[in-house]
Amino acid sequence: MIVLGLTGGIGMGKSTTANMFRARGVPVWDADSTVHRLYDDGAAVGPIGAAFPQAIRDGRVDRDALRTVAMNADDLKRIEAIVHPLVAADRAAFLTDSTAPVVVLDIPLLFEVGSDAGIDKIIVVSAPDSVQKQRVLERGTMTEAQFEVIRAKQMPDAEKRARADYVIETTTLAAAEEQVDRILAEVTHA
Repeated sequence: MIVLGLTGGIGMGKSTTANMFRARGVPVWDADSTVHRLYDDGAAVGPIGAAFPQAIRDGRVDRDALRTVAMNADDLKRIEAIVHPLVAADRAAFLTDSTAPVVVLDIPLLFEVGSDAGIDKIIVVSAPDSVQKQRVLERGTMTEAQFEVIRAKQMPDAEKRARADYVIETTTLAAAEEQVDRILAEVTHA
C-alpha cells in the first residue's frame, strides 16, 4: 500500500483536494474528522472531562470551551497529550484495515506534529497568500486577527512546499484535479 500524506495551511484547499482523491476511489483518513468524532462521542470525552470538566457539555467536548482552556500553553500540552495518542491509534487502525493500493492521510499539521514518518509521499496543497486569506475570511467563521493567529502557528507554506514530494496548486479546481490525476498515475505505476 502506498501512503500519501496530504497537508497544507488553513484555506489552502486541502479538504477540496481530499475530496478529489475520494472521488477517484482513494480511501482518505481525515485527522480533523477523527478529532471531531473523538470529541463528540469517542474516547476523548472521558479523559478530557477528567482533566478539564469545564470543557464538557451534554456528554461531549465543547470545542469553544476547550479552545478557551487551550489558550494556556500548559493546558494545551495536556490536551495534546490526551488527544494525539487517540488520533494516532485511529490512524493506525485505518491503515491496518485498508486493503486499497493507495490511501491518503489528510493531516493539516503533518509536519508540525511529526506525523510525516511512515508516509511514502507527501502532498502539500498551496495557494497564494491573498487567495488563502480570502477563502478563510469568506467562510465567515473567524476574524482576520483569528486567521493570522492560526496561520502564525502553522509552518510557513514555503517550508511545507520545500519538504513536499508533490505540490498541488489549488488556485483553480481544474488545475488541482489534473495534478491529483497525475500524482495517482505516478504512484500507481511506479
